[in-house]
Amino acid sequence: MRAERDELAVAERVLERVSGQLADERASAAPAPGQVGGRAVMLIPPRTQDVNEAMLPPDYQRILAAVRQAAGPVMARQVCDSLGIDVSVRSKLEPLRGKLVRLADRGWLRKLPDGRVTTRL
Repeated sequence: MRAERDELAVAERVLERVSGQLADERASAAPAPGQVGGRAVMLIPPRTQDVNEAMLPPDYQRILAAVRQAAGPVMARQVCDSLGIDVSVRSKLEPLRGKLVRLADRGWLRKLPDGRVTTRL
């Protein structure tokens, strides 16, 4: 019981740290490196008129280009195909799906109710 309580206390501290970083990211228009688990990560800025695509990491720029090149709304598997990622391996598909959701949450893409994504106008 004590071990589980200690694990929960650690998880709470991590959650507080990540929540604080997300709040800072939303407040800042420019991408800034953050710390998660002691590793530096690039935070994706919300889309504004002052922030352009060039400020995004290269992976995210390629994802946006792949969605833009599609004839319409696309699923994560279609984006993987266009980027040359093997979709038969779930461990390769899920990180890309997370990036699509992150881009949609920050206004770079629009997520449709059926799970497909498309560019913002």
